[in-house]
Amino acid sequence: MTTSPLIIAFVADLMFTTRIALVAEHLGYRVEWIESADQVGAPDAEAAPERPGEALHGRAGRLFEAIVRRQPALLLFDLNNDAIPWREWIAALKSSAATRRIPVLCFGPHEDVAVMTAAKAAGADAVLARSRFTADMPALFQRYARIPDRPALDAVCAEPLAALARTGIERFNRGEFYAAHDALEEAWMDDSGPGRDLYRGILQVGIAYYQIEQGNYRGAVKMLLRVRQWLDPLPAVCRGVDVAGLRADVERVYQALTALGPERIASFDRALLGVIVVE
Repeated sequence: MTTSPLIIAFVADLMFTTRIALVAEHLGYRVEWIESADQVGAPDAEAAPERPGEALHGRAGRLFEAIVRRQPALLLFDLNNDAIPWREWIAALKSSAATRRIPVLCFGPHEDVAVMTAAKAAGADAVLARSRFTADMPALFQRYARIPDRPALDAVCAEPLAALARTGIERFNRGEFYAAHDALEEAWMDDSGPGRDLYRGILQVGIAYYQIEQGNYRGAVKMLLRVRQWLDPLPAVCRGVDVAGLRADVERVYQALTALGPERIASFDRALLGVIVVE
C-alpha cells in the first residue's frame, strides 16, 4: 500500500495542473484530479434534504465517500473553476467530523475580493492570490499538508495496551458495545500521545455497531465514515491490536450496511460485527 501523501486537486486549468503535478512529484506527493463536479456523479434530480454533518446521499454523499476513502493530506481548490461548486463543497467538508481535519488550500484572482472572502468564510484554511500560490507552491504544500508522523506512530504502537482499553475491547468482543464506550473513552482521555487515536477509533467502531443494533442507519454510517481518520494512519498492529483486521471488518460492515440502505437495516447480518483480535 502506497504511503506517499495525496493531494486532491479541484483544478482544471492546464497551466496550473502541469505546475502542481511537477511540484507534487518533486516533493513525493501524489495528485488526483477532480476537474468538474460531473466526475463525482451526475447532478441530483431531487436532492434529498440532509441533516448537518456527513452527506450520505446524492453527489454530495459520493464526494464524502471519495474523500473519506482516500484520506488526502490536502484539498486544493481553484476558485476560478466554475465546474466545481466549491462554496458548497468546502463548507460541507469543513462541517463534517469525518473530513474537517483535512486542510483546504484555495487560490484565486487577487482582485476578486468577494470570491476570496467567500472561500475563507466557507472554511478554507488558506486562501491565496494565484500569483503567490504559484510562487510559493512547494512551501505551501509542505506547510498545509497534513501528513501522519509514521515514526512517532510506530513508536507509540510498540507500547503496551492500556488496561482500560483492554477492558473496553473485552466488552466490545462480548457485543457490549454501549458498555465498552466508557472504558475506551477513559483510556483515550488518559493518553495524551498519538496512540490515543487507536482507542478513539475502536470506540467509534463500537458506537457504529451499537447504532446498527438500534436500527439507526444514519448514525452508523456516519461513525463508519469518521473512524477511518483514526484507524487508517496506524500500522497493521498497534499495541497488540490487529488494526488491519479491524479496518477490514469495518469495510465489510460499511459495504453490507450501505447495500441494504436505511429501509432494510433490520436485515443486517449481525455476524459481520466481528471481534477485535489482541495479541
